[in-house]
Amino acid sequence: MAQTLSLAFPIPAIPSAVGSLDSYIQIANRVPMLTEEQEVMLGRRLRDDGDLDAARQLVLSHLRLVIAVARGYLGYGLPHADLVQEGNIGLMKAVRRFDPERGVRLVSFAIHWIKAEIHEYILRNWRLVKIATTKAQRKLFFNLRSLKSSLQAMSPDEVDAVAAKLGVKPEEVVEMETRFSGQDMALEGGQDEEEDRFAPIAYLADNSSEPVAVLERAEVEHLHTEGLRQALETLDPRSRHIIERRWLAEGESATLHELAAEYGVSAERIRQIEAKAMQKMKGLLAA
Repeated sequence: MAQTLSLAFPIPAIPSAVGSLDSYIQIANRVPMLTEEQEVMLGRRLRDDGDLDAARQLVLSHLRLVIAVARGYLGYGLPHADLVQEGNIGLMKAVRRFDPERGVRLVSFAIHWIKAEIHEYILRNWRLVKIATTKAQRKLFFNLRSLKSSLQAMSPDEVDAVAAKLGVKPEEVVEMETRFSGQDMALEGGQDEEEDRFAPIAYLADNSSEPVAVLERAEVEHLHTEGLRQALETLDPRSRHIIERRWLAEGESATLHELAAEYGVSAERIRQIEAKAMQKMKGLLAA
C-alpha cells in the first residue's frame, strides 16, 4: 500500500479580494513555506493525479517569492500590484511544469518563470511603443539601468564597458540608452489651444480623405487643366503666345525683352499685354 504524507500545517486560502496590496502581502507572508519532502509529495499529486488542491498549495506557499521579485522592478514606475499579479501568472506556469523528481526546489525553478512574466509585462506597458523586441535588446533593457553609473549620458568608455560586460555591440548600447531617454508624448494637446497647435495629432492626422479636401483637390485639378485651357482660348493669338512663353514654357521662360524683340515693340508694351491677359484669365478662372 502506498505511503502517503500529510502536510504538517494547514494552508490558508487567500481571499479573492483584499482591501489593499499591504493586506495581500500580510496574508501571503503568513502562508508557511513547504519543506522539500512536502513539496515533492504535492508535486507528485499534481503530476500523477492532476490534483488542483496540490497545485493551489504549491502556489500559495510561494506567493511571498513573487512579491519579493516584483519589488525589484518598482523602478520602472509600474504599479507594484500589477507586477505581483503578472509574477503570479509566471508562478502558476512554473507549478504546472514542475517536475518533483529532478531534485530541484520549486523556488529555483519558479523564479525564472516569474521574472519572464514580469519582463513581458514591463515591455508591454512601460512605453506606448515597444523599445525591446529581440533577445539582445531585452537583455540590454533590463541591465542597462543598473549598469549606468549616473542618470547622465554615458561616456564612450562607459558604453564600451557595458557592451563588453553584456556581450553586445557599443552601437546597441547607445541605441538603447537613447530609447530610455525618450519620453512618451500625448497625441492630443491639453486644454490650451496653443498646445493643440504643436501636439502630434495636429501634424500626424491625414486630412486628405475629408470631403472638403477632396473637393478642393478636384477644383484645383480642373483649374490647372480644363479651366486653364478654356481661359487661354479666349485670348488673342499674340496675348496667348506671350502668356505661354512667359508662364507655361517647359524650359526656360522668355523675358520681356526677348518677346519685345520678337514683336518689334517695347518691353513695357509686352508687360502691359501680359498684365491684361493675366487679369482676363483670372476673372474667367474665378467665375
